[in-house]
Amino acid sequence: MDNKIWLESYSPGVPAEIDLAEIGSIADYLEQAVARYADRPAFISGATGVAISYRELDRLSLQVAGYFQSVLKLPAGARVALMMPNLLQYPVCLFGLLRAGYVVVNVNPMYTPRELEHQLKDSGAEAMIVVELFAHTLAKVIAATQVRHVVVTGLADALPWAKRTLGNFAVRHLKKMVPAYNLPGHVGYLDMLSQGAAAGFKPVATRPGDLAFLQYTGGTTGVSKGAMLTHLNVLANAKQGEVWSAPFLDPNEALISITAIPLYHVFALGACLGFVGMGGANVLVADPRNVPAFVRVLSQYRFASIPAVNTLFNGLIHDPGFARLDFSALRFAIGGGAAVQRAVAQRWEQITGKPLVEGYGLTECSPTVTCNPLDLKAFNGSIGLPMPSTEVSIRDDQGRELPFGQAGELCVRGPQVMQGYWQRPEETARVMTADGFLRTGDVAQMDEQGFLRIVDRLKDMILVSGFNVYPNEIEQVVMEHPEVLEVAAVGKPDPGTGEAVKLYIVKKTPSLTAEQVVAHCREQMTGYKVPRQIEFLDELPKSNVGKILRRELRERA
Repeated sequence: MDNKIWLESYSPGVPAEIDLAEIGSIADYLEQAVARYADRPAFISGATGVAISYRELDRLSLQVAGYFQSVLKLPAGARVALMMPNLLQYPVCLFGLLRAGYVVVNVNPMYTPRELEHQLKDSGAEAMIVVELFAHTLAKVIAATQVRHVVVTGLADALPWAKRTLGNFAVRHLKKMVPAYNLPGHVGYLDMLSQGAAAGFKPVATRPGDLAFLQYTGGTTGVSKGAMLTHLNVLANAKQGEVWSAPFLDPNEALISITAIPLYHVFALGACLGFVGMGGANVLVADPRNVPAFVRVLSQYRFASIPAVNTLFNGLIHDPGFARLDFSALRFAIGGGAAVQRAVAQRWEQITGKPLVEGYGLTECSPTVTCNPLDLKAFNGSIGLPMPSTEVSIRDDQGRELPFGQAGELCVRGPQVMQGYWQRPEETARVMTADGFLRTGDVAQMDEQGFLRIVDRLKDMILVSGFNVYPNEIEQVVMEHPEVLEVAAVGKPDPGTGEAVKLYIVKKTPSLTAEQVVAHCREQMTGYKVPRQIEFLDELPKSNVGKILRRELRERA
């Protein structure tokens, strides 16, 4: 939209544009942070409390860079896969690989052999760093891939000697968490560091436009694709987040952020990089789905920021220990990855005294596109305003721009938008418009203050007797019922109406009946939106990040 009306709604002090000329490589970005904040903690293990400072992150990541560059002789530009949960080894390896000019291929540790084989073959990864818990998955497929160099890390390898020895022994021998694997010639994490330190590292001239990540999309339609994200894409997005929050922060304050979303996911990756630029500390939580243990981690820190998805916030507000935490340092709770439900946001605000601020992004945008102002007084149901240097356009199915208030496909243009899909020019052409906008596949509308609302995913829309029904709307209404813990709405084939609405519900109280839910819906929604069928489940299928997998539920329906 040529008229950037959203700029009028920005918080005071937030600029309309960021300075792209001052953005270099992620290596430059880290080195600047090290120079400013050397002795501050950079990453903290939520499980053990062990921290590594910016100075240590600098030293250890250079050893990783030295190993791949000087020992393995891997050329700059090679793809290297990373497969581990939120451990201290993750940022060490991540920054080491990027400093040596490699392209990081983030891999979900929970992948099946089939999924892992596809991603390794598609990316052409030549090397891989994997945590030993999942090395058996790699062993099953490595022969079919181009991976020739493997580093295996124990779960406790980044801890001091005593904790490392006890931790790895417990994982391997007492808990028996490590399945047997055969990866001939693999090197251990600590050996990699010592060999890298001995071999040394020669700095690499990485340009802003060079590839930094092949970040694979979830593959909810067809095959998973690698979004090509450059150093500029990722750092522009980090800078956008930095200027968005700067008016509310003291630049001399060392802030703590809770990183409970997996770092291999673009939401966590973006949030983590932004905090590094500000000299903050990221507390890494490997398993936030164990909510009582997660709350115990939160109790140990005066945290300023917690980016998460709706299901994670929902889990926290239903834990009795959460309300007893100290929220005095909390500045931002930012929801993304999936729609934040009003009932969850309102309860969050009641408990913490701080609003749950919703943003919106996608892998192809490194990830953030929009965010609500951080001085928001209360949850407003929108995904906020376009970030600085970001343009949005709401378009119909013919590509024509629609006026304010009308729903259409959200299209985005800005420095954070990917270069395309790896080795998939046809897929890239399908999502990029002639004037350089990315088609998101999300249906949105903008009001006259520039605030955007996501109506739903185009592919999740349910067509009932020719009427468009959006699952997000149904779910928001059902979540307002006091006896509902979680809900997902999907379309089910129906001979009379084409499709009908089916709900999958996790109860908060055992006495809840389908009839009560239907009666609640009839009070709030027009007839064709009311669910025809309700099935109660003990839990809903979710991704590792906590997104409810509607696709699996559609198949079940």
